Amino acid sequence: MKKDYLSASDLSEKEILEIFKLTDKLKGKRVNILKGRVGALIFEKPSLRTRVTFETALYDLGGYPVYLSPQDIGLGKREAIKDVARNLSRWTGLIIARVFEHSKVEELAENASIPVINALSDDEHPCQALTDLYTIWKLKGLKGIKFAYIGDGNNVCHSLMLITQILGVKMTIATPEGYEPKDKYKKVTEHIIINDPLEAAKDADVIYTDVWYSMGQEDEARKRREIFRKFQINSELLKHAKSNVIVMHCLPAHRGEEITDDVIDGKNSVVYEQAENRLHVQKALIYKMFKK
Repeated sequence: MKKDYLSASDLSEKEILEIFKLTDKLKGKRVNILKGRVGALIFEKPSLRTRVTFETALYDLGGYPVYLSPQDIGLGKREAIKDVARNLSRWTGLIIARVFEHSKVEELAENASIPVINALSDDEHPCQALTDLYTIWKLKGLKGIKFAYIGDGNNVCHSLMLITQILGVKMTIATPEGYEPKDKYKKVTEHIIINDPLEAAKDADVIYTDVWYSMGQEDEARKRREIFRKFQINSELLKHAKSNVIVMHCLPAHRGEEITDDVIDGKNSVVYEQAENRLHVQKALIYKMFKK
């Protein structure tokens, strides 16, 4: 039976930890588990990290990526999503989809006979969250840490809420009023959600942020900059955290907005290690999907 990864809740604690350990084993190695099979990358949104890390992961596993832009498919417009899924199932071994609406990746998975990975949707970014917790696991361990997420209650926040719940990590989420995570994610997790960034940062082992406005929200940029101004990750905020706090950002960053240059480039930042780990974790995820 095929295994999809559409949500951070699709893996058990045991499976997540197995992927973490497998990641360590596969780092810097090439294995031929895909044996020339093709992975289809459907991208409605452009990306640096997601595209390069998935394409490289497929190469490292002996496979080949085929990149499909919006102009190539027109997902759900030029061609029905179910037809895309059924065709790709006959030609390729894996679908990696970066889409606007989460319902699209769900429909792809429902109609595909091959594994489907959510490489980002409006509701979740599960591969990012898997990578983030691997990074924390390597640098801090997971037991008893205080994890502060400060910023917009967006798709990255949703996936982090789910995966930390599975792994027993408590999150404190600080957002401006009205920008909290969606109710459906609050209902299935037990994290603290507040509107005070300094309280969230207090004694934190990990501080995480993301952009204040995502792709497709550019018309809200001016308004959001003003609303989120007090939620910036800067040197003053870091004074409230532990001295060895690690600072994380899934990138791309709007420097000078949600995070300052001195913090993202500073001694507490693990942003580029986090970005590198996308390759290693996604390689382990794909390996686990195909290993019988």
